[in-house]
Amino acid sequence: MKKEKITEYKSESVFRKRLRRFRSLKRGYYSFLIIVTLYVISFFCPLLMNHKALIVKYEGKLYFPAFKYHPGKFFGQDIYGEANYRDLKGQFDVERRGNWVLMPPYPYGPYETLLDKTGEPPNPPSKDHWFGTDDRGRDVFVRLAYGFNVSISFAICVLVVAYSIGITIGASLGYFGGRFDIIFQRFIEIWSAMPFLYTVMIVASIVLPNFGLLVLVLCLFRWMGMTYYMRGEFYREKAKDYVQAAIAMGATDRKVIFKHILPNALTPVITFAPFNLVVFIGSLVGLDFLGFGLPPPTPSWGELIRQGMANIFSWWLVLFTFTALFFTLILVVFVGEAVRQAFDPRAFSRLR
Repeated sequence: MKKEKITEYKSESVFRKRLRRFRSLKRGYYSFLIIVTLYVISFFCPLLMNHKALIVKYEGKLYFPAFKYHPGKFFGQDIYGEANYRDLKGQFDVERRGNWVLMPPYPYGPYETLLDKTGEPPNPPSKDHWFGTDDRGRDVFVRLAYGFNVSISFAICVLVVAYSIGITIGASLGYFGGRFDIIFQRFIEIWSAMPFLYTVMIVASIVLPNFGLLVLVLCLFRWMGMTYYMRGEFYREKAKDYVQAAIAMGATDRKVIFKHILPNALTPVITFAPFNLVVFIGSLVGLDFLGFGLPPPTPSWGELIRQGMANIFSWWLVLFTFTALFFTLILVVFVGEAVRQAFDPRAFSRLR
């Protein structure tokens, strides 16, 4: 008798099915790859866009100005303060004495004022400054690139902190319920009635806002939305048999919450995360535009838009900033749509 060949089928987890579904949604998946790639590249902006040289060879020795300050007199320049490496490169090229300067691909920095080179700012786009300069003579393209990193980093920090607070409180409300739920719900309603913008204005009048302080202030108002979703998910999940079985086996409340219920209640967390990133990026841009955001001279999209409003004929300030903001937000929205479809609980329901 011939032995029949038995084919083994490995069961695939719901998470892997959702991940495979997400990859099949090309628009969202490619948008995710683009936004992640750009974000990773933005951390290398000091090496790609900077007025400081990467390497200087002078009199047989190598120097790395991008990592260490060197005065102009150190390289024979008759200037006060840090060396001007673009001029130094031209000087070495003319002298041809074996000295050389390796500049970044785009040799302008985000805080560098170019008033002596470009004339009265702001200046329109040119071959040297692709997106023009702002009202202080700083390169707009460089500030947009650095501002991209600041905006995404800010939104991610707010998302992580606010979600951590919201998930913890929402899980506790949904799991314990009773008087604890009722009392804390009243507290949340009172807290949510506080005006966000007025609070920021009061804080900005007392202390100078910075990155960490703005993250903290925004988190104080953005954690409540996720609390409602997690509360509802925990009320639904704790009534199921697997939770009762875990409690009957002696599992602690902490173990039941974080090991058994939470993994099954993460769908709203993952689904709403990209859309909340859009909200947080917009919040930072709005605060910077109103003058209550990051302190100058931090590269900021909102600050560039405010300059464009003050210099109405400097169209490049608003056009390029809004274009960068539009494409960033639309990519994140595409990712959010794909995540929402991939994590739709009806997609892999056993009843379908």
